[in-house]
Amino acid sequence: MASQDWFDKDFYKVLGVSKDVSDAELKKTYRKLARQYHPDSNPGDAKAEARFKEISEAHSVLADPEQRKEYDQIRAMGTGARFTSGGGGQQGGFEDVFGGMFGGGGQRANFQQGGFEDFLGGMFGGGGGGGFGQSTGGFRGYGGPTRGRDVVASSTLDFITAINGDTISLQPARGKPIRVKIPAGVSDGQKIRLKGKGEPSEDGGESGDLVLSITVRKHPVFERDGLNLRVDVPVTFVEASLGATIEVPTLGGEPVRLKVAAGTPSGRVLRVKGRGVTTTKGTGDLLATVQVAVPSHLTDAAKKHLEAFAKSMPEENPRADLLEKAGTLH
Repeated sequence: MASQDWFDKDFYKVLGVSKDVSDAELKKTYRKLARQYHPDSNPGDAKAEARFKEISEAHSVLADPEQRKEYDQIRAMGTGARFTSGGGGQQGGFEDVFGGMFGGGGQRANFQQGGFEDFLGGMFGGGGGGGFGQSTGGFRGYGGPTRGRDVVASSTLDFITAINGDTISLQPARGKPIRVKIPAGVSDGQKIRLKGKGEPSEDGGESGDLVLSITVRKHPVFERDGLNLRVDVPVTFVEASLGATIEVPTLGGEPVRLKVAAGTPSGRVLRVKGRGVTTTKGTGDLLATVQVAVPSHLTDAAKKHLEAFAKSMPEENPRADLLEKAGTLH
């Protein structure tokens, strides 16, 4: 934008606000106008596009405290003056204004090399930091619409909801509730990005995203291991010794029956195919770990039978191999 436009254009009038408008009111007014005249809302309407560019230009200056201060100073300095080229019988030219300011006696200043922007930048402490009146937002020639900010949120899910998936409702600090589809198999600590569900753009650009961080509550029975589910299944000493068919729970379904072979030790894993976690990457299994349950109380009769059983067994030390490998067996 040519800097002389700052004398010629009333940005407050363009936006329809007073000169003492607050930052909040300025922002609110601009958003309303930007949505109304944005080219996406008025396809093929050249007047709407031109109006949108004017609005963006005015906002980019007034929304920046430094530029707004400079703009107000320039406008106040040029009030009542007409900036035509100097010459016979006409009012003083644009250069004459500055000639009078600095005691030039009508002598014109030369703005050819450094440019008018550089000159005013020096006057008002611009420090050469870019062209005077440079826009920071807007449309096309003014930098393009700015994208809305991303919003970070979190949600805690039940274990079974995380495994099976569901649609939940989130209530943002501002605005209406957001319906979010949780995919099946989401894991603890996973982040879900919802495009366009973040903060709206201030000047008609695309909205930001919502980044949802997931926390999954622990289950009292099941534990997740990748796509597999793990569960500890207690069996009696007799079941482990003689073999048995037992029931094993599944997540959200009917129990399944598994065969425990005779002589099954504690810690052996029994696998149930396809009863784990299902995601787009595949389906896992249910892994049931056998835990031999030792009775904490024995009746006198049971104790006598157990002692008789022990006498009937060959003498052997089940820890012999362990001690030998440790080098402590003599």
